[in-house]
Amino acid sequence: MTDANAKRRTLLLTGASRGIGHATVKRFSSAGWRVITCSRHGFPENCPWEAGPEDHIQVDLADPKAVTAAIDEIKSRIGGELHALVNNAGISPKGDSGRRLGAIETQLEDWQRVFQVNFFAPIMLARGLVQELQNTQGAVVNVTSIAGSHVHPFAGAAYATSKAALTSLTREMAADFGVRGIRVNAIAPGEIDTAILSPGTDKIVEQIPLRRLGTPDEVAKIIYVLCTEMSSYVNGAEIHINGGQHVF
Repeated sequence: MTDANAKRRTLLLTGASRGIGHATVKRFSSAGWRVITCSRHGFPENCPWEAGPEDHIQVDLADPKAVTAAIDEIKSRIGGELHALVNNAGISPKGDSGRRLGAIETQLEDWQRVFQVNFFAPIMLARGLVQELQNTQGAVVNVTSIAGSHVHPFAGAAYATSKAALTSLTREMAADFGVRGIRVNAIAPGEIDTAILSPGTDKIVEQIPLRRLGTPDEVAKIIYVLCTEMSSYVNGAEIHINGGQHVF
């Protein structure tokens, strides 16, 4: 239950349209937070949660100039206070028929685009909004992946290495932002039951100790904890959310 007299907290979330991002919007909204979403698509008329165009920023995270412009727009909307930033957006280009792209066949422009969205956009947003986060002693959560530490049968080389870089960035940010009172952590999901699962995922499930896929809400709950006082002394951590898949 939220205090009716408490000031409403604000979350900025990238990649909100489906899966983990969608569940995260619902989790924070149900707790009374204002959620500002970022997407390369415009505000949807059939938005599935209570929000309006004033809580949506249309931006292509693959374009550095667009990200810079979006930061200025975000600042104009939040009034100097941001309580949490969740860098959830990520892209993973595929080959023919959804084939995994390895290190040899991934084109240079794909490497660059993936790193801009998955790695550079998160640090650009965090740096650009550092004062607003400091004003609230806020939190940053970077969404990495189990693919950042294991060669994955579906995730391509560019995606995997960008997520590994984001894990290292989380450590560096925890040191640099922590002195300003801003906590920076990461979550590393494994196989989560979303609409974009690759064929053959059922074989991976056989190797997960819990013998099932995770749900987007199970990920969203941990993101919420990392953005609230429940984790007030957690900084620089990467939480594995994969049913024990990472232990092998």
